[in-house]
Amino acid sequence: MINDLTKGAPLKLMLLFSIPLLIGNIFQQFYNIADIIIVGRTLGMTALASVGAVSPLFFLIMFIIVGMTNGFAVITGQRFGAKDYEGVRRSVTMSTILSTVFTITFTIICAAAMHHILFLMNVPQEIYKDAYYYIQIVVIGLIVANFYNLLASIIRALGDSMTPLYCLIIASVLNIFLALLFILEFHMGVPGSAFALVLSQAFSALLCVWYVKKHFPILHLKKKDWIIDWKKEFNFALAHLKVGIPMAVQFGILGLSLLIIQSVCNTFGPDVIAAFTAALRIEQMATLPMISFGVALAAYVAQNFGAGNFSRIRFGVKKASLINVILSIVMAFIMHFWGGHLVRIFVGYQNEDIVKIAHDYLFRSSLFYFFLAQIFIYRNALQGLGRAVIPMLAAVGELLMRAFAAIYLAAKIGYFGVFYAGPIAWVAASIVLAAGYYSTIKQFILKTQQKLRKNRRVS
Repeated sequence: MINDLTKGAPLKLMLLFSIPLLIGNIFQQFYNIADIIIVGRTLGMTALASVGAVSPLFFLIMFIIVGMTNGFAVITGQRFGAKDYEGVRRSVTMSTILSTVFTITFTIICAAAMHHILFLMNVPQEIYKDAYYYIQIVVIGLIVANFYNLLASIIRALGDSMTPLYCLIIASVLNIFLALLFILEFHMGVPGSAFALVLSQAFSALLCVWYVKKHFPILHLKKKDWIIDWKKEFNFALAHLKVGIPMAVQFGILGLSLLIIQSVCNTFGPDVIAAFTAALRIEQMATLPMISFGVALAAYVAQNFGAGNFSRIRFGVKKASLINVILSIVMAFIMHFWGGHLVRIFVGYQNEDIVKIAHDYLFRSSLFYFFLAQIFIYRNALQGLGRAVIPMLAAVGELLMRAFAAIYLAAKIGYFGVFYAGPIAWVAASIVLAAGYYSTIKQFILKTQQKLRKNRRVS
């Protein structure tokens, strides 16, 4: 259902919007978590390490796709907030064309360079074959991931966070069923897990298309909507690219930082790789409430930006920031006291050395969740305002800090040095993003006040 986020109590709107997002994000994580649990429990720790060794590469690729589609959807949300429904459909058409061309090109490049990429990642020889086939299958299936993420981003930009949730729940269950079928019954090994992932993503995209056709008349595109005069539409395409490309770069930089950390981690052997893989999955689940609230804030800010209501944006950001502070404290508490038990879900009870390594990571990183929580708030607020350059610069800083910490500290204190790479980067990025947001919103409010004074003089 389409929701107008420019009216009503901001905190209530964001809470109601974020709850389906949270549930949806949890089910989306099941795509990877199901892979990790099923592979780890049925094929062993070496197979788990093969998936874990290339997981950051998977996240890098997906982050780029998600960043681009979310960036394009910002324009859609702004057009919806301005009540420009023709502009909404034009934005959907433009986003589909641009993202499809980008994804196909990106897939070809990644698939052709995969051996070189895995060599640079220091993937151990004993897990190389499974790692290669897993990531190559996922890369070839990127086009379906693009269509799902684009549709989900557009639907959320119109204030509907329930529809993507329904699609994800069904697809996540399908992913688990297919992974078990391909691994246990068809004996396809690690590649079977990748096939299950791609097929379930394709199904979720088809579900979104079906639901849009049935329930979203505003998104019903006709033949004329696909006829684009590129000379006339150049500025409109450029508006999408100005937000989409920096967000894709920003998300890609974050993924690249994880890739660098994993490359360093890969040098410490399969046990550390398996522990790091399990710990990252748990941390991703722990931060989902904060991420979901940030995504809800982005939709809220985009619509209110289109409506020109900057005081409402500022109020909503303050409330969202407070909520994420509370969530960061709760999640840190859970990681401290129950992190080890959560790790055992992934690796079982016979691998206590791996459990200890993973729990050590969760214990240290959770102390800095406060800074991570604020990153989700200010990054999404800036993106909703259509200002993607500041988040991109913050991501560059985060990359540099992660790379320095992972490489330098790992050389000094071993794999424990890798554990501090994320927290150090979170502190630096949160400061940059907060300063960027407050500076930007202040400029918008001053411009609005100056415009009002000018209109009064004219009248």
